Amino acid sequence: MSIGFTVNGVYRELEVDPDKPLLWVIREDLQLTGTKYGCGVAQCGACTVIIDGIAQRSCVTPAGRVESMEVTTIEGIEGPEAEAVMAAWTEVEVAQCGYCQSGQVMTAVSFLRETPNPTDDDIVAAMNGNLCRCATYTRIRAAVRQAANSLEGRP
Repeated sequence: MSIGFTVNGVYRELEVDPDKPLLWVIREDLQLTGTKYGCGVAQCGACTVIIDGIAQRSCVTPAGRVESMEVTTIEGIEGPEAEAVMAAWTEVEVAQCGYCQSGQVMTAVSFLRETPNPTDDDIVAAMNGNLCRCATYTRIRAAVRQAANSLEGRP
């Protein structure tokens, strides 16, 4: 079946099984390998992408569900929130092994777009579903806080 959707700003039409998980369409068919496989059951967040503005787990999203939608992967993330998050990630030195980082960043960017002035409790709740094998949760929260602070007062 032919499925058409936009990935990182480029319209793509692919012949894929509509039940194939979007994660595998992204990684295998589109060769965008920044989105990671973690658990396969939407529990770890490593596969997080942004679909029509909302962070979602691509491992349980059937490819057919994104027909005519906008999908953004870590390779295509941009904008002020993305720049702020990526700068904070580097400054706070969040990453250790780095495996979960694309999912963490995608979640943080989507969250800051929806919640421009979050409380610390908001940050904890938003990032709670993303697992980090290295347990850098304190640094992840600090980086999200720093990114939010850097975005304060923007137009």
